[in-house]
Amino acid sequence: MEKDTMARRLIPREYKSDIKPIWCPGCGDFAVLNAITKALAFLELPREQAALITGIGCSSRIAAYTNLYGFHGLHGRALALAAGLKAARKELTVLVAGGDGDGLSIGGNHFIHACRRNMDLTYVMMDNEVYGMTKGQASPTTAADWSQSKLTPQGSGIRPLQPASLALTAGATFIARGFTGDPNGLAKILVEAIRHPGFAFVQALSPCPTFRPEQMEWKRQVRGFELEPTSDLSAAARRIQTDDGMSTGIIFRSDYPVFQPGSGTTDDVAAGIAAIESELRV
Repeated sequence: MEKDTMARRLIPREYKSDIKPIWCPGCGDFAVLNAITKALAFLELPREQAALITGIGCSSRIAAYTNLYGFHGLHGRALALAAGLKAARKELTVLVAGGDGDGLSIGGNHFIHACRRNMDLTYVMMDNEVYGMTKGQASPTTAADWSQSKLTPQGSGIRPLQPASLALTAGATFIARGFTGDPNGLAKILVEAIRHPGFAFVQALSPCPTFRPEQMEWKRQVRGFELEPTSDLSAAARRIQTDDGMSTGIIFRSDYPVFQPGSGTTDDVAAGIAAIESELRV
């Protein structure tokens, strides 16, 4: 990647690659791409100082659409890969992106421990409550009575996970929810998430027009920036549990020591990488 001289401020489109996204027309993930590039431009972050790590799924294609260092990894393993990168290259701003299936199903274990480890990472989960790339199966955030999938024509009968609640319980120090119908608002949230020292989790409500066309009504249901950050765990828990999942803003933010594996020596970095490789084998 050609290095920027930063003689001038980069604009959002300069953080995008020349690869044209192949998401379905109307997919909310387009707005996430725009929000990420707007946030990076606002922060005036040189491209060679940022990396975007992704897993597998429609949303995880986003790494190819950015002009940053990136890695399109294994299904559910993006956070483990990002942790290894951050351990080895502490100076990099490391972002992670994926979907609700990638992050909460096969990647659920890595999500929990990324929250509690509190490394300085920003994780954007594009939540459309469905497996889009594999043709519309129920995901971990799909309502139990959703019956539009051929695999679960009577509904899955399984209670959905609440991403923000799981993140809070596992120890994330920054939790927010944004909506792709408000890309500027989402960009503002991402700016704060990237600035936050520690693990920042952003749930991006991202409608799937192909397999969940009813979600296009979210634009009439989502309330912009209803949530103001709190540092009180009990207050944050009550807020999450009593909300219908359609309020956006920063839910929880707290100061907690950032996990810094090793001191930067060769032996420390090698030990950190070995730990991540061991976690990948789980």
